[in-house]
Amino acid sequence: MIRHLVIASVAALALAGPAAAYIAQNGLQVRAESGGSFLVVGSPGQGPGESWCAAGDYVMAMGLAPTTRIWRLSEPPRRQGEGVRFGLSPEGAASKTGLFILGSEDASLSAIHARTLCRKDPPIND
Repeated sequence: MIRHLVIASVAALALAGPAAAYIAQNGLQVRAESGGSFLVVGSPGQGPGESWCAAGDYVMAMGLAPTTRIWRLSEPPRRQGEGVRFGLSPEGAASKTGLFILGSEDASLSAIHARTLCRKDPPIND
């Protein structure tokens, strides 16, 4: 039931068009796509951690639980200018996350784990 609501929410955002794109806390744009997947739009210098950060931030901004699993759908590595596609189901998942994680068994992270990859600016010492 919850999975169907999530897919319906993501689909509704996809139908709303580019104006409904989400800007993650790291400044990357996230666009909902059909079938419950979403794209973290490519940008210069974007690494796997930044892509996962945006994915986790987006999923949690949708009101889903921090424990919600996110799967990487596009196979790493990301080519320059390409975005990274994610989904909330293991269907069509990539073979790996694109991150170095000991003990990783699939191409998924929890939303909260993904969001912890968001960089925080260091404190300014005056």
